[in-house]
Amino acid sequence: MTDTPLRLVINPVGEELAAARECEADVFLATYGNTVEQFEFEYGPYQDNTTFLAVLESNGEAAAAARIITPGPAGLKTLNDVARPPWEVDGLRSARAAGVDPARTWDVSTIAVRRGSGRGGLCAAALYHGIIYGAYVNEVDYFVMIMDSHVRELVNSLDISTHPLPGTSPGEYLGSPNSTPLWGNLRRGLEQQRQHSPDAYRLIFRGIGLDGITLPTDWTWRQPVEPGRAGASSTSP
Repeated sequence: MTDTPLRLVINPVGEELAAARECEADVFLATYGNTVEQFEFEYGPYQDNTTFLAVLESNGEAAAAARIITPGPAGLKTLNDVARPPWEVDGLRSARAAGVDPARTWDVSTIAVRRGSGRGGLCAAALYHGIIYGAYVNEVDYFVMIMDSHVRELVNSLDISTHPLPGTSPGEYLGSPNSTPLWGNLRRGLEQQRQHSPDAYRLIFRGIGLDGITLPTDWTWRQPVEPGRAGASSTSP
């Protein structure tokens, strides 16, 4: 265990964005065999509506990172990808059946936490706090995601409410042998967590217990522009 301070950053740019991408690439290559080329093919179409959160070490390395896709011309990747095998369902119809409004939805596309730091659980909790509280502040109502079963077990342990998208079930996705397309209602889920798991609510929503992590002072979500992508804004199964 190390006492080195950590920082949670939303909308990282420059070297911080590069660190977030490197963390994502390293974790997903080691865990699912996903290559940089595969990521570019899968996520490139959503680049203009993509951003990251990162938990950064004092040396600038990302200990954890999450990729978020916001509504845009390309749509949400989760709702597009459920049209592929093994699900082959209409993502927009499935979302409507669940009561999800894609225009008020964030797609939590990747969550990556490096192993071996001794603070994996703390870094994961910081990412979940960033996603949940950031969505709340920015008036997002819903989440969608395609989540590996092991990650979902951790999310369930924190009483973060998710539900399978109608017409889907667990299946193989981008190297994960068992992933499920999911959706969640932010405010209903927070109320359920507050009532049934108050300790998890304090940690994940209010950030109480994230000791040693400096949290953002401005949670307003602004799409950053990467160098070389003038006029385009950018930001894990």
